Amino acid sequence: MNILNKQGFNQLERSLDASTLRQRVIADNVANVDTPYFKRSEVQFEELLGKQLTTNSIEGYRTDPRHFKFGRPSQIEPQITKDNLSTINNNSNNVDIDSEMSLLAKNQLRYNVMIQQVSSEIKKARMAIQGR
Repeated sequence: MNILNKQGFNQLERSLDASTLRQRVIADNVANVDTPYFKRSEVQFEELLGKQLTTNSIEGYRTDPRHFKFGRPSQIEPQITKDNLSTINNNSNNVDIDSEMSLLAKNQLRYNVMIQQVSSEIKKARMAIQGR
């Protein structure tokens, strides 16, 4: 059994993917701040994950194949949504540069925390393999 092939580690990997996608979407929003009729997009992931967690639809981790299976595998994928309803500028653009830069900083912090967690998980696995 691969130590890093656990549900929590897989979820962390998907969270990193969502953060990377969010970085690209925010960069696209910032690049089009002055483009007439451009509508900003955002990435939905944490909200979808939260909904799945509250519906108890995550598969339980089994340490032995004889254990009962319960729940179902979590396969939450990030989704890009476009805000077509709001308008901020006179040119029908809805990108607020201050808001986007704030989201960019928040996403960077979230990404850094997840990278630290991945590093910690790998370090634990390495220590377990080496028998320390």
